[in-house]
Amino acid sequence: MPGKIRAVIVDDEPLARQGIRAYLSADPAVKLVGECRDGVDAIKFFSDHTADLLFLDIQMPEVNGFEVLESITPPRMIVFVTAYDKYAVEAFNVHAFDYLLKPIDPDRFAEALNRAKTEFGRNSRQNGRRDGKSRLLPLLSAMREREGRPERIVVRSAGKMHFLPTTELDWIEAAGDYAYLHVKGKKILHRETMHELEQRLAPGNFCRIHRSTIVNLSRIKELLPMTHGEGILHLQDGTRLDVSRTYRQRLLALIR
Repeated sequence: MPGKIRAVIVDDEPLARQGIRAYLSADPAVKLVGECRDGVDAIKFFSDHTADLLFLDIQMPEVNGFEVLESITPPRMIVFVTAYDKYAVEAFNVHAFDYLLKPIDPDRFAEALNRAKTEFGRNSRQNGRRDGKSRLLPLLSAMREREGRPERIVVRSAGKMHFLPTTELDWIEAAGDYAYLHVKGKKILHRETMHELEQRLAPGNFCRIHRSTIVNLSRIKELLPMTHGEGILHLQDGTRLDVSRTYRQRLLALIR
């Protein structure tokens, strides 16, 4: 038998958190394990904790709900909490994510929670397999197409959270399931994969030139062709990067 559903609430409105907390406390199948007052608090929480179910507000100051999801390893089950936004609601429906509109209706909340409980039971029978991030990528991509690509990346380093403008990135280097961000001669470990970063960054400003390298196009000084369709990039700071045959044509199309 599966255990209790571990739930987390992320909302900058105290009354909204209070309402969700009250609804959850009435259900013995759910255990509230975290309550975050904003996006920054949420990112800190998920750096040390996990959960099964996340109630996530979208419109929050400083770090919004989508930026939170891009900065954490998300739970399998997410219920978005939002004021009415027709486009967002359509996106949630298309990509099979549940949502609650503010002010939250008790019957609608019960419906969302019952769906989560059904999903939790199904996931438990499948030996706990989770693919929260891969499920989210199409939704996040759709929202970016509407709102534009992010102008910053939330980076956790040395116990602190930094908001790094993407314009400051020189290049990105793969590091297993993480990546190194190269910024003004510094090397910062970031908890996202190369694929996730490639999806996030504007293609007119950044280009993948190797399976392990993404470059800021504005940093390129020269491209030297090599044999077999490969190449060498020299950046303005003197950095030398390999260009693989797979990505060379894409790079040429962008820099032309």
